[in-house]
Amino acid sequence: MKTIGLIGGMSWESTAEYYRLLNERVRERLGGLHSAKCVLYSVDFAEIERLQAAGRWDEAGEVLADAARSLQAAGADLLLICTNTMHKVADHVVAAVDIPLLHLADTTAAAVRTAGLRRVGLLGTAFTMEQDFYRDRVAGPGLEVLVPEADDRAVVHRVIYEELCLGIIREESRAAYGEVISRLVASGAQGIILGCTEIELLIGPEHSPVPVFATTRLHAEAAVTAALAPGR
Repeated sequence: MKTIGLIGGMSWESTAEYYRLLNERVRERLGGLHSAKCVLYSVDFAEIERLQAAGRWDEAGEVLADAARSLQAAGADLLLICTNTMHKVADHVVAAVDIPLLHLADTTAAAVRTAGLRRVGLLGTAFTMEQDFYRDRVAGPGLEVLVPEADDRAVVHRVIYEELCLGIIREESRAAYGEVISRLVASGAQGIILGCTEIELLIGPEHSPVPVFATTRLHAEAAVTAALAPGR
């Protein structure tokens, strides 16, 4: 079994889900007392959030690159960035190490294509919804990615940073997300990408009239598949 390196802490609420899911998937596949081999570098999210807000992405990228180097030195065989938004600086991480990065947008796009959908809605931070680093990597021939209107994007972003990243789950926010999802479906979305790892703490399949693509879960499942594959 290969060792999975986790660049986490963004926020730790969802990183804890990564750890749980990785271990559950390994136990399901191997049985008994098996658990995932992994190492975690958890950053201070307050530092990262300040850099995000200031648009200092190169500096944020260097923080994650340093984390990646530490994980490689600790014996990681592959890497996960445990957040959708910070895949904006995935190139910094890739350039810093010699081990592969399992890109979250790629695992998500693969799941959407396997489901045979043509149009999906994307929920995430404002950075993820409004910039092209993630949206364009998911989209491609035969697959269109829709984002909410500006007011809805503001609601989705606010709930992530002011509630979910702090471990706060509110029914009124779940209802607000449900309305956003309904409007995306009315615009033609056949599925919804939960494109922020914290959103899965609030929204599940039962809260959407169309399939949801839980990116944390998809990422963890792909990581376990890679970790259990033969060779290095």
